[in-house]
Amino acid sequence: QVQLVGSGGGLVQAGGSLRLSCAASGLTFSSYDMGWFRQAPEKEREFVAAIIWTWTGTTTEYYSDSAKGRFTISRDNAKKTVYLQMNNLKPDDTAAYYCAAVLRGGGSSYYTERTYRYWGQGTQVTVSS
Repeated sequence: QVQLVGSGGGLVQAGGSLRLSCAASGLTFSSYDMGWFRQAPEKEREFVAAIIWTWTGTTTEYYSDSAKGRFTISRDNAKKTVYLQMNNLKPDDTAAYYCAAVLRGGGSSYYTERTYRYWGQGTQVTVSS
């Protein structure tokens, strides 16, 4: 059974940093594209970042406008873990963060929830003023 377990959330002051982790099991991790989404109370779930395989065997990282320049997505295939390094956090970053996985070639839009087959349980990030 596929499981994605997110961790690393917490309370941080504006301008601080956190690194989220998402450990995968029950799948061949290197065969999957990975993404991060977030959802704040009373708001829609939104795309944050994705790391996508190319046909040449490299990965390409994509970010939302709000994440670009502040967040970095990475993966460790040996540990079957995807990370989201978040720097210069802002109160608007407060949300539950979810990792997601989809087989390479299994979706068409890395920024769309419907693309992803498997989801983590979410880890809460709270940024205070």
